[in-house]
Amino acid sequence: MTYVTRNQRRACTPEGKLVPVPARGDRFITRRSPVEGLRRRKLSFLPVFAQSIANVAPAGAMTVIPALIFPGLVFGSDGPNLVLTFGAAMAVMILVSLCLRPMAKRMAAVSGLYSYTAKGLGQRTAITAGWSAIFGYGLVAMASLLAVGTYAIELFINLGIRVADARFVTALVILAAAGAACFLMVRGIQLSAWATLLMETISIGILAVLMVVYFAFNEPNVNLGTVFAWNGHFDSLSIAIVVAVSAFVGFESPTTLGGEAQKPFVSVPRAITWTPILAGVLYLLAATAQDVALKDAPLDITASPTPLSDLFSQTSPVFAALLDLGIAASWFACAIASVNALARIFFCMGREGVAPRAVGRTHRIFRTPSTAILAVMPVVAIVPIAMVLSGARPEQGLANLFTLGAYGYLGSYVLASASLPFFLRRIGENTYGSWILGAATSLVLGAVLWTAATTSIRSGNLQTLIYGGVLATSVVYAMYLHRRLPLRLASVGIYDETRESDLFHGGPVK
Repeated sequence: MTYVTRNQRRACTPEGKLVPVPARGDRFITRRSPVEGLRRRKLSFLPVFAQSIANVAPAGAMTVIPALIFPGLVFGSDGPNLVLTFGAAMAVMILVSLCLRPMAKRMAAVSGLYSYTAKGLGQRTAITAGWSAIFGYGLVAMASLLAVGTYAIELFINLGIRVADARFVTALVILAAAGAACFLMVRGIQLSAWATLLMETISIGILAVLMVVYFAFNEPNVNLGTVFAWNGHFDSLSIAIVVAVSAFVGFESPTTLGGEAQKPFVSVPRAITWTPILAGVLYLLAATAQDVALKDAPLDITASPTPLSDLFSQTSPVFAALLDLGIAASWFACAIASVNALARIFFCMGREGVAPRAVGRTHRIFRTPSTAILAVMPVVAIVPIAMVLSGARPEQGLANLFTLGAYGYLGSYVLASASLPFFLRRIGENTYGSWILGAATSLVLGAVLWTAATTSIRSGNLQTLIYGGVLATSVVYAMYLHRRLPLRLASVGIYDETRESDLFHGGPVK
């Protein structure tokens, strides 16, 4: 597909038939799409929506992310409350979705925010946006595999299965999960999308039923005053929002399926619009329930990397095991969706020549970016395995990986949101509303990032410095491309263009 603008929709022949309008200069259509090799126009709305839901991993995020924010675990007794934190993160993500939606309705991107930024703020800025997105997807995929290993061990414990060496078994589970995820992704996006949708649906169902059962047998002492209490600590709230944002990140991943969706200008915008809303409602309900359930829980439970599982195990180890299974399945789906999106950005970079050309190849049979997938999966698997074998605490590892991943996502969101008015101006459709929305969203995201970064630096945390190093390296690389390889830099921002066969069924253009 090419751009779809208001002027293009009006372009007609004398007979009244629509004709394609040039995407580049005087070229109306192309013989080969720049992303040729992917399985084009095969995904209906549900698999596209499944990619978004799986990347968000609501079942896993509802249990793991609140535990990382809960007072007494990360920030001490003065930590922010869960409902306020997730409410603020939800509002920020809805703003981002409103910025991305107009671009998704006009461009069949295969590399998502990376391509949007290239068409809005230019190729050099897009390099930074692409690196930031890859960093975010990669870190969340690593955290997801670590969560799979952590909850698998908890599952064995609740089932009474003795584990001699928990670290070694966790590493094996992570390795097996990475291998299975790699197999599903190489086999095809449709297979992996349906698999992840099934796992997420079952996981959310398990979690909902178990929470209802728990509150039915353990009537809580509900005090909504404490649930919505505000303690006035803005510094801790800003970092908590960054962590909470990691529960939403990935909702935009359908923007990497523009070439493979049947109706990309319909299904992709719908997916990125509804996912943060639906996920936000689930998170607010889960945050309220966990705030009530864990408020009076013993310290060994609230400080655990698997607090809900430990809470359920006091009532029924079988229920706790079911919960562990659902959460592990949810994070496994998240790992698949994250690497699916990451690989497609990497694939486009390979096609453009700003990454090794080899990663721009596709599988001859399955029509997937198999080389890119096989290139990134070892790195995604090695990091959590190394953390486990080094003896790092799971809860600390998850907090660090999710927070770093959120930095990457937020950085790409800032640039993509700022691109909106420039993107629309380029195709003659800019409005005052787009300028206001793009500026407001970028400022809000920037404020969250800046406050969290300064607070993190003051506390001696290296997370901000690590992400800052990634950004600095991307800027240096973009400058190198500009000076040494300008033609490659100029090709940044490829998307799925209309082919002759799309309009003329493979016949020549007269």
